[in-house]
Amino acid sequence: MGCSGSTEKDLQREHLEELTVVHLSKEQKGLIKDSWSKIQQDVTKAGIIMFVRLFENHPECKDAFFSFRNVEDPRVQASRELRAHGLRVMSFLEKSMARIDKPERLEKLVLELGRKHYHYHSNPKYYMYLGLEFINVIKPILKDSWTSELEEAWKTLFLYLTQMMRLGYKEEEEKQCHSMAKPIIAQPAPKNRE
Repeated sequence: MGCSGSTEKDLQREHLEELTVVHLSKEQKGLIKDSWSKIQQDVTKAGIIMFVRLFENHPECKDAFFSFRNVEDPRVQASRELRAHGLRVMSFLEKSMARIDKPERLEKLVLELGRKHYHYHSNPKYYMYLGLEFINVIKPILKDSWTSELEEAWKTLFLYLTQMMRLGYKEEEEKQCHSMAKPIIAQPAPKNRE
């Protein structure tokens, strides 16, 4: 990644990732939508716990958040910024649920989020961590209705979201690299009127 030249191996790996974008089956979409209606009751709490777990299990992820970089964990957990970001992620998931049966609209939403994350300097390697922590948070919320099929459906959704965000990130990265590489055309100096 970046504006510098990628190795052949990097290009092959990135190309392979783009070719293997996952998609949800109709059954998986139904499972996710049914479970989302139960998750919504605890959405604020789930968002906070998700980030607390993310920072506990992957402390390097704190570096992706300017306001949390040098803050002790107890202060992060109590911060308004963490609560607000957790709610933004849950709001994004809500929008994703509204578009889950409209693939073009969902893709557009997720690609745009990936483009925005380029400007936040958010490393794409962290995206899937958040999905896995979300799954760990919702398991106890859904209790007896949790099944291996439901878990697989949520993992597939987050894999799709992660892949599309990475694609949006890469598109924005390329766009920025190309805009920086454009030659500056010199303007002729004004003629001296003496």
